[in-house]
Amino acid sequence: MARLKDKYRQEVVPALTERFGYRNIMEVPKLEKVVINMGLGDCKDNSKALELAVTELATISGQKPMVTKAKKSIANFKLRAGMNVGAKVTLRGDRMYEFTDKLLSIVLPRVRDFRGVSQKAFDGRGNYSLGVREQLIFPEIEYDKVDKIRGMEMIFVTTAKTDEEARELLRLLGMPFQQA
Repeated sequence: MARLKDKYRQEVVPALTERFGYRNIMEVPKLEKVVINMGLGDCKDNSKALELAVTELATISGQKPMVTKAKKSIANFKLRAGMNVGAKVTLRGDRMYEFTDKLLSIVLPRVRDFRGVSQKAFDGRGNYSLGVREQLIFPEIEYDKVDKIRGMEMIFVTTAKTDEEARELLRLLGMPFQQA
């Protein structure tokens, strides 16, 4: 079993039940999925760069990414409907817990001048989004094989009803929030 999943069951569920006074274990918020998104608008003409970016995202997540296409044509960006503009991966279950554990314990401490992640990135429904500026902070990425530094967004979707519950859930799982 994933280490973070075990921590969730052993430590987080009792702490959240005590803090918010849940009467049923099914009320306790949990991590539902993690969506990793990488915008690749600069790769719309270069298919080789798109391949490299998709390979990097697959290496980071451990799952094959889905290439997203443009829905509309936008003349100012020289974009046609159906062009490849990004890649995304949706992680659930054990893969989600493994990725989150790796992110919290290995990847985020490798960020230069890291003071914690923002507490303001909640959407009002208990979901948290986190962006990183470069893919080089992941240990799986080989520095010499990177053609261009790209950022990515990670959305942590929880079953929490409020942002306060989601913040507490992520804090107990080990998310290093900034001190307010």
